Amino acid sequence: MAKSSTTAMNPVRKSRKAMDPDAREQQMIALAVDLAEKQLREGTASSQVITHFLKLGTSRAELEKEKLKKENKMLEAKTDMYQSSKESEKKYEEVLKAFRDYSGKGEEDEYDVY
Repeated sequence: MAKSSTTAMNPVRKSRKAMDPDAREQQMIALAVDLAEKQLREGTASSQVITHFLKLGTSRAELEKEKLKKENKMLEAKTDMYQSSKESEKKYEEVLKAFRDYSGKGEEDEYDVY
């Protein structure tokens, strides 16, 4: 009698293939992690798989994750600051134009000759 591919511990899940490349990548990652977990539980995992997951559990890996998060926050803050400075520059130009218009020295016509 042939063995069923579905067991009580590991049911075979048939999910729809993602249409979006990012979602597809996430599906592939999930499958790889599931397979690695299965291999670790069964004792058939390669030394590379075992080492990978051991490294994830170290304090160094946690510090690196924290560092990356802080670097991302810093980049977001720099981006926000850059956007803000661009908006301020634009508002400053509008204020200067308003002052010129108010003082009677607005934009000169091309027909004005001095």
